[in-house]
Amino acid sequence: MRFRKALLTVALSMGITGGLTLTTPGAAQEARQVDISYEITFAGLSGFRIDLTARFNGAKYDVETRTFKEGLLRAVTIHYDGRNRAWGGFTAAGAQPSAGSLSIVVGDKPRTWIAQYAGGAMKETHNPEWKPAPQQSISDDQKRGSLDPLSAALSVGFAGDNACDRTVPSNDGKRRIDVILRKVGTEPGATSDVPGVQGDLLVCEIYTKRVAGEFYDAPKEAETERERPIKIWLARMDQTQIRYPVKMEARTGFGTLRGRTLSFRERPLTPEESQAMRR
Repeated sequence: MRFRKALLTVALSMGITGGLTLTTPGAAQEARQVDISYEITFAGLSGFRIDLTARFNGAKYDVETRTFKEGLLRAVTIHYDGRNRAWGGFTAAGAQPSAGSLSIVVGDKPRTWIAQYAGGAMKETHNPEWKPAPQQSISDDQKRGSLDPLSAALSVGFAGDNACDRTVPSNDGKRRIDVILRKVGTEPGATSDVPGVQGDLLVCEIYTKRVAGEFYDAPKEAETERERPIKIWLARMDQTQIRYPVKMEARTGFGTLRGRTLSFRERPLTPEESQAMRR
């Protein structure tokens, strides 16, 4: 797997993490905020930092992430700053996304994209306007059922113990991919190096399959990458059935990228925060 793609894929996946399903929807409805920080390293050097804030109130959720470079990687590579947001509500059938957005700055070039979901359809807003070549366009059929990257990642965590053994259709506005998760086992939380784990860790492998859109590497290389899956560890960290990503590894031709949890905190929402989520 190419270093750049692996790094960005790990960053996205640690930023959790078809329709969304939740084993016990009511478990996530307490008015509270969860803050998680992640670090991604390469060859022992700090590379990316990811900060996640998730708010739950009644039948609503609102999750935001920020991904940015730090350390040596920030000093010697092109500037990158990414922000994702996904929001929606819980129903008897599970969690239903309302919308998702991303805002990315690479170098000095910003891009924003918003996806809104209604009646099984996706309404998109691009800035700047995206004008793909015919061979890079994404058809309406290929968009159908796909989710923005953060909503797609949340569908994994919200599935609890059933997080693995699924294919999640993801769309970032320019690229439509399938994210394929396969369960490879479990590990006891008591012997893990992740503090605060409740119960076991679910271990999954992640593969990606391109469907349509704007890609820069050759299809042959993409097929080769399927032999180098990303490994992710998912764990319960609170009293809900949600599985949060706590560790990750991705092998590249230059070495192994590793993601780990720096901190996990939760607190009740303030009255002002609760009121804002009801609007």
